[in-house]
Amino acid sequence: MGIIGWIILGLLAGGIAKLLLPGRDPGGLIGTTLIGIAGAFIGGWLSAKFLDRPIQNQFFDAATWGSAIAGSLALLIGYRLLFGNSRR
Repeated sequence: MGIIGWIILGLLAGGIAKLLLPGRDPGGLIGTTLIGIAGAFIGGWLSAKFLDRPIQNQFFDAATWGSAIAGSLALLIGYRLLFGNSRR
């Protein structure tokens, strides 16, 4: 799976993370999308590095999706903790 596949996966994972954690984000839709892309990359890297679960070359691998969504959720929670009150 190439860089374009990871970007598409990140966009979808960011959307799923947003559905799982509804609320008002400081960055809006664009910020949440970028967090999703970064979360997919970080989740995939962490899965390969620490869980000994290498990322498959298939787009529809459940472990790849799980790691991308988990990475997006973690970044979204961290982003809300750091910048959540800055809009008020």
